[in-house]
Amino acid sequence: MVDTLQPFLHWLQSWLSADAGLVGLFLSAFLSATVLPGSSEVVLAALVTAYPGIVWPAFVVALVGNVAGAMLTLWMGRAARQGLAHFQRLRWQLEPKAMQRMQRLGPPALFLSFVPLIGDAMVLAAGWLNLPAAKCVLWMTLGKGVRYLVVVLGALGAMSL
Repeated sequence: MVDTLQPFLHWLQSWLSADAGLVGLFLSAFLSATVLPGSSEVVLAALVTAYPGIVWPAFVVALVGNVAGAMLTLWMGRAARQGLAHFQRLRWQLEPKAMQRMQRLGPPALFLSFVPLIGDAMVLAAGWLNLPAAKCVLWMTLGKGVRYLVVVLGALGAMSL
């Protein structure tokens, strides 16, 4: 009976490897940075706890995935504005005060792009306002990097207890 399960167990174990975990972490981080709900911090903490030897690669994978997802959201904001300009029959009213605040604060406000719900809206608004992409990516990367660093250090600290 056990011999018949061996191929299945080997296949299952391959999906539980560190490499597969990094792929899953990237996907989780990418999707979490879009308007879809998600919590890549949990995936990062679980991966770092299960495989302490890949702490920094996991940090980089989570950061790259999350910034890439945020760049997609930024692009979606730009595309939405261009689409609206192209198809004037659509009427989409954005909150004027929030848009003015985002325009006034500019790309540095995207340091807070990691904040759930609000951060995605900020990135979308930055794209809508056509803020400089390079500066937006820089500030998003800094904010998201600090968040993931706190998660990694917290997971490492919990493991040492």
